[in-house]
Amino acid sequence: MTLADLLERNRRWAARQHARDPDFFVRLARQQSPKLLWIGCSDSRVPANQVIDLDPGEVFVHRNVANVVVHSDLNCLAVLQFAVEVLRVEHVIVCGHYGCGGVRAALADRQHGLIDNWLRHIKDVWQAHQAELATIDDADRRERRLCELNVVHQVANISHTPILQNAWTQGHAVGVHGWIYDVADGLLRDLGVSRSGAAALDPVYRLKSPG
Repeated sequence: MTLADLLERNRRWAARQHARDPDFFVRLARQQSPKLLWIGCSDSRVPANQVIDLDPGEVFVHRNVANVVVHSDLNCLAVLQFAVEVLRVEHVIVCGHYGCGGVRAALADRQHGLIDNWLRHIKDVWQAHQAELATIDDADRRERRLCELNVVHQVANISHTPILQNAWTQGHAVGVHGWIYDVADGLLRDLGVSRSGAAALDPVYRLKSPG
């Protein structure tokens, strides 16, 4: 497939969208008002809008290798802040997926280059749950469990940010949720780790509002 093919596919897509809904692009050009921030993996098999069957403009999206959220990633935090404070989203979803190449690479004992610095965050999750993971003999099931645990930790990391805690203090009812996607059947599963306020946080992570 050439770049010219891609541009032609774009023209056909735009024509189909216009034929189906003549005002579609007019509405998009006016503003975006999504109610959902999706933090997902860069994996090409997990496109946010298609997976949850929503049109462009309905989901604000941030993606990186293995859907990691850490306090030192200003890119991700800027997206989070804009989504919560400006767009006023109602839900933040961290969506991991089984068969994640980043998780698989983190489980390996060989170097991969620059990305090893990023994979360290997943290795930290592995280390924190080493006892549980060691009881899983099957390598595939162990990898799948680490994919889930990685999501759980990212939900916690988001909840620990001043962005979310200030929003909750100010009465903004925004929830943080952890989902996992199975590439093999196209289905999502809620991991049951949602957060909607600071009360459930470990006291060491609770932050008082400034002033």
